Amino acid sequence: MSLRLGDVAPDFTAQTTEGEISFHNYIGDSWVVLFSHPADYTPVCTTELGTVAKYKAEFEKRNTKVIALSVDGLESHKGWIKDINETQNTTVNFPIIADEDKKIAALYDMIHPNANEKFTVRSVFIIGPDKKIKLMITYPASTGRNFEELLRVIDSLQLTANYSVATPANWKAGEEVVIAPAISNEEAVTKFPKGFKIVKPYLRLTPQPNL
Repeated sequence: MSLRLGDVAPDFTAQTTEGEISFHNYIGDSWVVLFSHPADYTPVCTTELGTVAKYKAEFEKRNTKVIALSVDGLESHKGWIKDINETQNTTVNFPIIADEDKKIAALYDMIHPNANEKFTVRSVFIIGPDKKIKLMITYPASTGRNFEELLRVIDSLQLTANYSVATPANWKAGEEVVIAPAISNEEAVTKFPKGFKIVKPYLRLTPQPNL
């Protein structure tokens, strides 16, 4: 059965470039970005892993860990990391899972036969501290991922998990947010002391409440 938003992320034990992990223990009370790669030594993925290494501090500000997966083995991963560090002018500072038997790829439905029967597609999962899947995106092999967008989504997920709001199109941290329709105007006065404006009865905007 395919995974859906809100499902508990499947747990697993795996070898990584930073030692053995049990995934739910690895998550702990953090958010996690799990992202897969078709294989080691692939050009687009080389740029992606280098980019994630450079953004690690931004993920950490958001109490978010990053962990990659490829169907190749640890020795291959270690050789690839040297190439990533050299070509991307960075140091890979997060674990890469070895999934040679493709068990984890199968758990997370990362192999799509219409794309390739042997290799994982570029999947992204954002998982909350409650171990539930908050976001899933699948990219084609030819398109590199936008990690600034993933940071933006994490900002939105963390905000909307704690306040009765949603974030509008192209929202970035610091901008106005939308008050949830279930909140009455009377309740909104108390919940949002910064005030709010009514564009339409179903569209009410308020300053970001946690700033």
